[in-house]
Amino acid sequence: MALGTPERDRLIRVAQTGDPVAIDRLLAACQPDARRYAHRHCHASDVDDAVQESLLIVARKVGGLKAAAAFASWLFVVIRRECRRLSRLMLRHDPLTDELAEALMLARPDESLRIDLASALESLPPHYLEVVLLRDFEELTIAEIAARLGEQPGAVKSRLHRARELVREYMLGPR
Repeated sequence: MALGTPERDRLIRVAQTGDPVAIDRLLAACQPDARRYAHRHCHASDVDDAVQESLLIVARKVGGLKAAAAFASWLFVVIRRECRRLSRLMLRHDPLTDELAEALMLARPDESLRIDLASALESLPPHYLEVVLLRDFEELTIAEIAARLGEQPGAVKSRLHRARELVREYMLGPR
């Protein structure tokens, strides 16, 4: 949190009384730290959901926090639990085989498929969209993309793989 310790502790104590303005300020102040922590503990596709759910939990339960000094560690525990919960949800379904996924795609009308693909690409975080566009639309090689982005080829391949997985999840997910 960007606030100094005395100011942060005072804000936490006021938020514990249920003051909505203090709660909003507290959530805004801790959101950057929450995002950084979630990036380390969640799948990339779960970060936004984990942060949002965690901050909702904090807003509801901050009144039960015993000591303002324990806020940061409590926040990180809440985020870590939310990341684990989202990860377990992701693993509950059986992955589709490539053949079944292809059959599901081929069964859809072309216009519907185009619209969903555009929506899937729009839903990607910018760093994933960038590699997909460079590889699949500009038809650059992995080495060319790595040179353009100033990154290692392995990092580019990993990001491209994850981006394609996110598009696949979006396209085959529940409607």
